[in-house]
Amino acid sequence: MASSSPPWTGSAYLFLQSTCKTIALPSLYESSQKKPRVFKALKLALADSTGSVNGVDMLKVYCSHPHLIVHLRFCMRENCRRFLRSYREGVLQKSLQSHLQLSLATTTVPLEVELKAGTEHLDKMLKDEDRCLECIYREKPDRLPDEEITELEEHLKSLMLHQSTNNNVAGKDCSSLKSPSQPHPPQGSSLPTELTFTFQGQQFDNRTITPDDHQKFAKFVSKKWKQVGRSLQRSCRALRDPAIDNLALEYEREGLYEQAYQMLLRFIQSEGKRATIARLITALEENGLVSLAEELLGLHSSEDCT
Repeated sequence: MASSSPPWTGSAYLFLQSTCKTIALPSLYESSQKKPRVFKALKLALADSTGSVNGVDMLKVYCSHPHLIVHLRFCMRENCRRFLRSYREGVLQKSLQSHLQLSLATTTVPLEVELKAGTEHLDKMLKDEDRCLECIYREKPDRLPDEEITELEEHLKSLMLHQSTNNNVAGKDCSSLKSPSQPHPPQGSSLPTELTFTFQGQQFDNRTITPDDHQKFAKFVSKKWKQVGRSLQRSCRALRDPAIDNLALEYEREGLYEQAYQMLLRFIQSEGKRATIARLITALEENGLVSLAEELLGLHSSEDCT
C-alpha cells in the first residue's frame, strides 16, 4: 500500500567551477546565447545522476564568480540517494564535463564541484549517506522553480520534441526503402517515451530501469519471471518465442534469480532508453506482482516482497 506520510522533499546547492582559465561558467550562463546550452548540459547530467529526467529539479541558477551555483530540489528519497552516490563516485562530475563539452563545442571543461545543504558541507560526509540525506531533508525547498528556469525547461522540451519528431520522420523515410518482406518494427516503437506514468493514483517519473531495479526484480519475481517476460515480449522482439524458453534452459542450473536477471538484461540491452520502469511496472501489474511494483517505486520496504 502507498504510504500516507508527507512526500519526502529536500534541497541542496551544487557549486560548479571551471579550473580552465579560459572558461568561466558564470559568464557563459549570463550570455543569452550560451545560457540554453549550459542549462541543457546541467539538465542532462542531473538526469544521468538519478536515472530520470525529473529525478531532481533545478529551482534557480546563481552566477557568483567564479562559481555557478545550482539550487536543487529532491522530491523522492531514492532519487536523492542515487544522486548522492553518483556525486560521491565522480559520475556526476564526469557527466557534467561531458555534456558541457558537447553543448559548448569545446575540447574539455575541467570542473571542481562542491555540495552544500544549508551550512553543512556534504563533501566532508559523503561516506555517511544517511547523514547526507538527513541534511538535505532538513533543508526544505522554500521556492518554486525560477521563472527563468521554467522558460529554459520549456525551451529544452520543445527542442527535444522537435528532434524526436524529425527522427521519426527520418525513420519513416528509411522504412519506405525496405523490402516488403522485411518485418515491421513493433507497434509504437517510434513514439517518444512518456516522461511520467500513473500507478495507484500517483504520478511517477518514467525513468530507465536502473541496476538496483534489475537486482530487486531478479530477487523477488521468483517463478513468475517467465510470465513477466511474456508480457514484455509483446513490445520487445528480443524476448519473442522461443527466447524465454531458451533462457530458462540455458540458466537452469543457476536458478531462478539468474534466469530472471538474464531475461530483464536482454530486455534492457534490446530496448536501450526505451527500457523504462513504466513498461516493467505494467508487466508486473498484469501478472499480479503489485508488491514488487511498489518496491521498485519505493512505496514500501523490500521485506514486503518476500
